[in-house]
Formats: sequence, C-alpha cells, structure tokens
Amino acid sequence: MTVAPGTKVTVTNKDAATHTVTATGKNAFDTGEVKSGQTVTFDAPAGPGSYPYICTIHPTMNGTLMVR
Repeated sequence: MTVAPGTKVTVTNKDAATHTVTATGKNAFDTGEVKSGQTVTFDAPAGPGSYPYICTIHPTMNGTLMVR
C-alpha cells in the first residue's frame, strides 16, 4: 500500500483471529490488537519511506507501507 505522509490508514480485520499491524525498525505505528470484525485507524508516518510491518501475534504475516 502506498499513501501520502500523514494519511489516515484504516485497517479492518476480516479474519477470525486477532491481529496487529505493527511497524518494525522505525516503530512508526502500531494498531494494538485488532479483534475479528474490528476496524482501527492510524496516521501514516509524516516522513516518506518504506515502513515494514508485522502482526506481532503471527510474525510470519507481514507487509510494507510505502509513504510518498
């Protein structure tokens, strides 16, 4: 996903398990636990860059938020 700096990012958990969206390295964002069916919103980092993230509950689930 690519967003502009400071964009509000909305995450909806459509899985039966609880997950997180937690930046690694720069620790720029962390949704905390997002339960099944729950929606949360966070602000994208203000600085441009590549922000890898994981689910801290299931670390093999990962992605990258691109801020440009």
